Amino acid sequence: MPPTPPITGLRGSGQIGTTTLDWTPVPWATVVDHYAVYCAAPNAGWSLIGKTVYPHFVHRGLGFAGVTRSYRVVTVDAAGNTSKPSATIKAANQTSVTVSGRPIARVGQYDGKGSEFALSPDQSSQYPAKFPNDVDYTYGTSVPATHWSYLQPGPSDKWAGSKNHRVRFRFDLAAVPAKDLDLALWLIDSHATIPGSAILSVNGTQVERITFANGATKGSLIADSTYPGSPLKPSYVERPLPRNLFEPGQNVVELLKDQGSWIAFDAFGVYGRP
Repeated sequence: MPPTPPITGLRGSGQIGTTTLDWTPVPWATVVDHYAVYCAAPNAGWSLIGKTVYPHFVHRGLGFAGVTRSYRVVTVDAAGNTSKPSATIKAANQTSVTVSGRPIARVGQYDGKGSEFALSPDQSSQYPAKFPNDVDYTYGTSVPATHWSYLQPGPSDKWAGSKNHRVRFRFDLAAVPAKDLDLALWLIDSHATIPGSAILSVNGTQVERITFANGATKGSLIADSTYPGSPLKPSYVERPLPRNLFEPGQNVVELLKDQGSWIAFDAFGVYGRP
């Protein structure tokens, strides 16, 4: 019997809190039971971090400071035979701007929880009465538990009127920033099938359309993604905000949810660069 072939083309890319691995699967003549994925952190030996039947694996729970790790993959066939390890690659998760940057204005704690916000954890049906004109939050004077909703609905949400909804986040700057700023939009969850997208704007100028990752559709009822076994699926959106869009005095960052269903906030903030 010929030896079980190793995979080829292993490559990795880093995101906030995760590293994604992809590779070329072995030829179809090999009946693969699974691929075993191994990782070696700095100054540590190899450890098995997961098994998958697909040529794709996401290493989760890596934290928010970037760390370069080594990865390799072993093929295991239906008879239990293992291949030689693949070529080793190195990949790093991204460093969050909440680690590398300087907070300028924010609402929420970046702690995997949304319990500090209005209507949390399960009063979304009260959104139309509580926020008839949507969320308009001023850093320094507004209060998270009163003025920032734990959910931002979208036009697919009948309970919120089946219409577009926006959040406006206001904060002051003493001068135009010397460098671009960064948005840190962390979610504890989103709708599982239609999280949709939103238009991000600064002072009335559109920056980009943000597409949200599929969640678990549990964040409308549960405010904590951190406890063991939590069904929530957090996601992290961090985007550059061009410095030329800002001005001395009050500035407004706006998120217009015009596609899909709700997102559930962990925190929303603007960070300066070192």
